[in-house]
Amino acid sequence: MPFARIKDRALVSVSGPDAEHFLQNILTTDLDTLKPGEAKPGALLSPQGKILFDFLISRAGDSGFQLECRAEIVDDFVRRLMLYRLRAKAEIAKQDQVLVTVAWGDDSTASLSDSSALVDTRFQDIAVRRIYGGEARDGGDPNGWLNMRIGYGIAESGSDYQLGDAFPHDVLLDETGGVGFKKGCYIGQEVVSRMQHRGTARRRVLIASADSPLPATGIEITVAGRPVGVLGTVSGRTGLAIARIDRVKTAVDAGETIMAGDVPVTLAIPAWAKFSFPQEAVSAEEA
Repeated sequence: MPFARIKDRALVSVSGPDAEHFLQNILTTDLDTLKPGEAKPGALLSPQGKILFDFLISRAGDSGFQLECRAEIVDDFVRRLMLYRLRAKAEIAKQDQVLVTVAWGDDSTASLSDSSALVDTRFQDIAVRRIYGGEARDGGDPNGWLNMRIGYGIAESGSDYQLGDAFPHDVLLDETGGVGFKKGCYIGQEVVSRMQHRGTARRRVLIASADSPLPATGIEITVAGRPVGVLGTVSGRTGLAIARIDRVKTAVDAGETIMAGDVPVTLAIPAWAKFSFPQEAVSAEEA
């Protein structure tokens, strides 16, 4: 089973008799559906529905949870959780520089398939496991992990989008189990639910491919000089992009070339995703 160590990660632990109730009321993830041994995506939103913090959440013991996030945002994340805790009986603590290993594929080894491994539920067609702690190993295959994440269209903050600038639908949390549409209220829930029920999500994660190496992360994607999206994580001739699917549809129907910088690109919906390009293209004025 191929594996890779993921650098610059941190864990936040939330435990205590009120931990689940506290988190259920503020996070997008529906903890009622979170099974032991799973790591599900989620976010803490602003009241306007924008992602302030993204993470993977898993159960730790009978009444505890661990939230894995980027190390550079962990202090702000902990402060925000503390702000919302109020009188809830929940202890919040962080673990810096935790050793995070991710393994993928159908093969298994004793060291990567034991009881401490968590199933990364964002990946629906391949077994992906995350291991926290354990013995230090070599770096494994970080490029392999990057290419697989791109191939499956799994976006993460920092490399694919900036916190405070994206809705959950933009980064497919609605399709990877990161948003509970049947749970009660949480911060930003009204905006997210309205986007879901009205079908107004236009920005989506797409897989970009080209015949030559793609430019750097953050390069604007354009059609005839008009912006349609931004390039995210890049590996050679493939990468992720967050783009307006209505504008992409218009360009494709009109036979216009989609550009990432000065490189022509093709944008495709991840194979597992349920959303689709609009059935009718919109005019440039409407876009």
